[in-house]
Amino acid sequence: MNVTIRIKGVDYPCRVTMGAMLRFKRETGRDVSSVKDGDLSDLVTFIWCCVVSACRADGVEFPMSLDDFADSMSEESMAEFYRDVQPEDGQKKTA
Repeated sequence: MNVTIRIKGVDYPCRVTMGAMLRFKRETGRDVSSVKDGDLSDLVTFIWCCVVSACRADGVEFPMSLDDFADSMSEESMAEFYRDVQPEDGQKKTA
């Protein structure tokens, strides 16, 4: 799955990678599997990890800290990301 997320008028690559999952663990001390649907902090942190990891893999500069990212992220961007990564009809999405 390759998607982009628009932050401050700039599109950045954003995808779930092994690096994103490792980064989430380093940031929170917990595995991604522990994220609950209603935990806004974890949800935003995971998206930030996905953007940082995808940008690093693609050679795209991403200058935002987690707090800067959260301050700049819209509810629509978060909803789009989770809509894109959710399996449809019980099927696992593939890249």
